[in-house]
Amino acid sequence: MSGTLVELEAACPAGARPAGEADRVDGVDVELVAYPRSAPEVAAALAVAARHALAVVARGAGTKLDWGYPPERAGLVLDLSHMSGVIEYTSDDLVVRVKAGTPLSDLAERLSGAGQRLAIDEVVPGSTAGGAVATGACGPLRHAYGAVRDRVLGMTVVRPDGVVARAGSKVVKNVAGYDLAKLFTGSYGTLGVLTELIFKLAPLPAARLFVSAPYPGTAEVGPVLSALLRSQAAPEALELSRTLPDGRVELCALVEGRQGPAEARAATVAAALSGGEVSPSAPSWWGCLPGPVTVKLTTVLSAIPDLAAQASEACAALGLTGTLRGSAGVGVLYLGLPAETERGAIATLLAELRRAVTAAEGHATLLRAPAATKAGLDIWGPVPGLELMHRVKERFDPGRLLAPGRFVGGI
Repeated sequence: MSGTLVELEAACPAGARPAGEADRVDGVDVELVAYPRSAPEVAAALAVAARHALAVVARGAGTKLDWGYPPERAGLVLDLSHMSGVIEYTSDDLVVRVKAGTPLSDLAERLSGAGQRLAIDEVVPGSTAGGAVATGACGPLRHAYGAVRDRVLGMTVVRPDGVVARAGSKVVKNVAGYDLAKLFTGSYGTLGVLTELIFKLAPLPAARLFVSAPYPGTAEVGPVLSALLRSQAAPEALELSRTLPDGRVELCALVEGRQGPAEARAATVAAALSGGEVSPSAPSWWGCLPGPVTVKLTTVLSAIPDLAAQASEACAALGLTGTLRGSAGVGVLYLGLPAETERGAIATLLAELRRAVTAAEGHATLLRAPAATKAGLDIWGPVPGLELMHRVKERFDPGRLLAPGRFVGGI
C-alpha cells in the first residue's frame, strides 16, 4: 500500500492517506483516500487506481453513499471536498458553472445575491452539486422545473481510463452532447467521476406561499389533487405527508411569483383545499426524505391516492409505522421506516408495493437502508432496458473500477 499511497500523493498534492473507519462506503472497507483539486488530478488518481486495480468511489459530502447497493469493493475514495466553488457565473444568461464538490447551500447563497437560484432541492442536508446529479435526487421543485437532468446543461467528467470528457455546453439551447450529460445524471458514479457541472438557473421569486390543509384519509385527497392539477392557479409544487399506517393526510401546495399575483393564486388554491391555511413558511416536513429506511415509489398521477392507500394498508398489515411523503404532483412518493425495521418485513412490503405500482406503470425501489438490512434484498426491482445499461457500463468502465455493483443489476 505504501507505494500506491506515494503515487496518490504525487497525483493529488492536497493530500492522500490511509482510510479509516469513517471512510467506509455503506459498510464496505476502504484502503485509501485521496483529495484531488481538479479534473487533471482526478485523472491522475484514476490512473493510479487502474494500475493497482483499485475500485474507486467518488465522495462529495458523503450524504448519499448509503443509496443503492454497497459497492462490491472500494479500494480508493476520491474525496472532492477540495473541488468546491463557482467557476463561471453569467447571471444575464441564467447559467452557472461549478465544481462538483460545491455544497448546494453555498451555491444558493451565491446565486441569491443576483436574485437567482438553482431549482434543485437539497433533499438531504449538506448535499453537493455533484452528489445531486450523480443520484438524480429530486424534491418539490421538480413539479415546476423538471428533474435534475433537466437543469443540467453540461458537465466535465473523468472516465476510468483517465480521459477528461466534456458533454453539453453553457449555452441554454445547446443540443450536441446533451444526451451524454443526461446519461451520467443518476448513474451513481458508475460511469465516470463528475468534476464540473453547468446548470440552467431560474429567477428567485419575490414571494413564496405555502397553502396547507389536513384530510382524514387518501380517499378525500384524490378529488382535491385532480382539481389542483387542472386549476389555472398552477402551484409550483404539490406535496403530501402522512404518518402511517392511519394518520391524517396533510396536503401542501407551493405558490411562487410576484407578491400580488402570488397572493391571488394562493387564495385560489386555498379555496380548492376547502379553506387551506396560507403561510410564508414551509411545513417542517417539506422537501425532507423520510427514513432512515426509505422506499421510493413512482406511478402515474391519477394513481397517487390509490398508491398512498395501498402503502398505508400494507404497513398496517405488517404492523409497521412510518411516514409517507412526496410529490403528489409528479407521481413520486417516499415511504420512510425506522432503521430497526426487520429485513423480512421490508422484503414483504417491497413485494406488495411492486404489485401495486406495476399496473400503474410505476416502480418501487429501496432507496436507502442500513447495509445489513439491504443484504440479500432486491432493492431495485424490475428495470426496463437493463441489458442496454450493462452494455453502457461495459463501454465506459470495462474494468469495473467505478463503484462496481452499486447501481441497478449489479452495474
